[in-house]
Amino acid sequence: MLEHLDLSPLGLMAGAAFVAATLLPAQSEAVFIGLLATKSADPLALFLTASLANTAGSIVNWWLGRLITRHGVEKLPARLRPDPIRFGQAQAFFGRFGWPSLLLAWLPVVGDPLTFVAGTLNYPPGRFIALVLLGKAGRYAALWAGWVSLA
Repeated sequence: MLEHLDLSPLGLMAGAAFVAATLLPAQSEAVFIGLLATKSADPLALFLTASLANTAGSIVNWWLGRLITRHGVEKLPARLRPDPIRFGQAQAFFGRFGWPSLLLAWLPVVGDPLTFVAGTLNYPPGRFIALVLLGKAGRYAALWAGWVSLA
């Protein structure tokens, strides 16, 4: 079975999903839909790859948040420092809604800083991963279902 699996589309999906979940500006939805449309990969493998890689990118944000609480933001390279406005919005959102807000880590603009904030607050990693994975997998499942209904 694996000998017929072309891993390059999955690698592309993994890379796009991972980077899109970090504090770097990127999107993975178009890659996901594009790969579904071209039938370049098994849809279930694509869904799992996107969900896991996107969650892994959020774990990097959580880890960077932990580093900041230990060493300060000035220790991060400038390109990895959070935007103060987005960071403030994410802090307010997390402060208002608490752990359920991690289910919305997939949201544009506030989602990535939200995962960073969870790290600065030392939110437990096991719960963090479970909540973020659930939310991100839900987003890709909705995209997949939407694609199936239109195709």
